[in-house]
Amino acid sequence: MKTVLLHGLGQTAQDWKKVVQQLSISDVDCPELFSSTEDEISYSQILGDLEQRYSEEKEPLRICGLSLGALLAIDFAIRHEEKVDSLVLIGAQYKVPSLLIDFQNLIFRCMPNKVFESMGLSKSSTIKLAHSMRSLDFTSQLNNIRCPVTILCGKKDTANLKASKRLKELSRPRQHRHLKRKNSILFLVFLDFPHFFIHSG
Repeated sequence: MKTVLLHGLGQTAQDWKKVVQQLSISDVDCPELFSSTEDEISYSQILGDLEQRYSEEKEPLRICGLSLGALLAIDFAIRHEEKVDSLVLIGAQYKVPSLLIDFQNLIFRCMPNKVFESMGLSKSSTIKLAHSMRSLDFTSQLNNIRCPVTILCGKKDTANLKASKRLKELSRPRQHRHLKRKNSILFLVFLDFPHFFIHSG
């Protein structure tokens, strides 16, 4: 069974490297979400790329998503229930806060272009991608997720903590954990995933 690790906005697949090295399983896939050659990039385009990438998989996937990756994992599980064995959602939102996106894009516009060089996206593409997510709202569809769900969120992650608690109520996940140290522990994976701690530095 394949384990899929989906990175967040401002990250690349390489950010999972240390995680993969400590996994006791061999079939792990870390797709580069921003690898499209298209001039325009959007949330729907990234989701479509993932759907195409895993369209031929015979066994259900174990998907772990961080931030944007968590949104994609939720969306994929709603659309393709039969293709998902379990979910681990880290710093997840199920309804994108449009005001937060607008504020984030305002900050992005003030940042120099060189800051975005290591993110796999240009400054303009990052802003466009964030804007394309403003209307995402999975509230009414969360009960369609039938697989085991593990929700993880740092106690100091104020941007996502409220949504994480609400997501627990709406989706009735098997496990829900708050991490005491947001920045030092990237995530825990348990139950349907191998047990391990990953330190991000």
